[in-house]
Amino acid sequence: MGRKTLDDFNLEAKRVLVRVDINVPMENGRVSDATRIERIAPTVHEIMRRGGYPVLLAHFGRPKGQVQRDLSLNWLVPELERVLKCDVIFVADCIGPAAEVASTILSPKQVLLLENTRFHAEEEQNNPKFAAKLAKNGDIFCNDAFSTAHRAHASTEGLAHILDACAGRLMEVELKALETILGAPIRPLVAVVGGAKISTKLELLSNLIEKVDHLVIGGGMANTFLAAKGMNVGISLAEHDMTSIANDILAKAAGCGCEIILPNDVVIARTFEANAPNEIFLVNGCPDDAMILDAGPASIEQIVRVFEAAKTLIWNGPLGAFEFEPFDTATNAAAQKASVLTEAGALVSVAGGGDTVAALNKSGAANGFSFVSTAGGAFLEWMEGKELPGVAALSKA
Repeated sequence: MGRKTLDDFNLEAKRVLVRVDINVPMENGRVSDATRIERIAPTVHEIMRRGGYPVLLAHFGRPKGQVQRDLSLNWLVPELERVLKCDVIFVADCIGPAAEVASTILSPKQVLLLENTRFHAEEEQNNPKFAAKLAKNGDIFCNDAFSTAHRAHASTEGLAHILDACAGRLMEVELKALETILGAPIRPLVAVVGGAKISTKLELLSNLIEKVDHLVIGGGMANTFLAAKGMNVGISLAEHDMTSIANDILAKAAGCGCEIILPNDVVIARTFEANAPNEIFLVNGCPDDAMILDAGPASIEQIVRVFEAAKTLIWNGPLGAFEFEPFDTATNAAAQKASVLTEAGALVSVAGGGDTVAALNKSGAANGFSFVSTAGGAFLEWMEGKELPGVAALSKA
């Protein structure tokens, strides 16, 4: 059975219980990056435009079932009102009489925000009785939080079995982008996978080499592959105990017809800090007392050539120590090239996962990608080929 969307419901005078992800970073009591809040606006505005009453459910931080005032969603009200351009009514619990009454007396152009669902331990336990209490605050359940869909919690999975359920507009966009890029990609399909450790992305690598034509590996995990091939990586971040697994991945990729692209030259330094004195070496020339912190210019040229021949790109993880200049050079150059190709209509590009969003924003290339997902764990698990409970529940609702 296919997933329902907002298009499948008459929203007039309906309380729409919307699970959103507004788990945003804060500095000195203020939202420092409102991206996730901005992305829920289309769903909230459509519900109001069609005569419905949005009731927002969300988590914030990791309170582990305890009330922690520094993790109250009340802190987000000013930013929500700024982005949504309407009054946001806050209730200091997500269940109970106060929440239920507030959901029935909303005026047009008002949004109800209920308190952090994770203040209740039953949320993460996916307790059916707790889900039933949440359900009293709405007539329709709309899940617009793909980034939490890998969690089988009461507000992400349980509600879909109690109320008529649908995907919100952001959830729709995320799923369409991901289903297209791995389900029916235009080839050649290239994946970029970076990050510190192979051990955290084993399932991702194993799934991708069966589906992509080229796999570009960067960051610390590239060092492990280089070590597996007998290269000296000096004092670089590398998982030397994972070299046999790295060789297994290389062999499996060869059997699948997937070309794995590793750096052929590297930027090295002897201290891990911004603007550290650095040199460029061929990949087999790293000094014993040095660490590899980025891919070199020849490697960048190779990646650019692969991008130019590709039709579809999926990106997860930086190519080097992007936090520090000049070790962000490879990430920036590759991202900017992908952005240019995408804007020219030559490439479909999707990126996601924690450091990936930060790296693309830092490079100035994020806006040129076809889609950049703010999801971290959910994005990775989808790429690993796993079923996400929050998505599956919508299909079964």
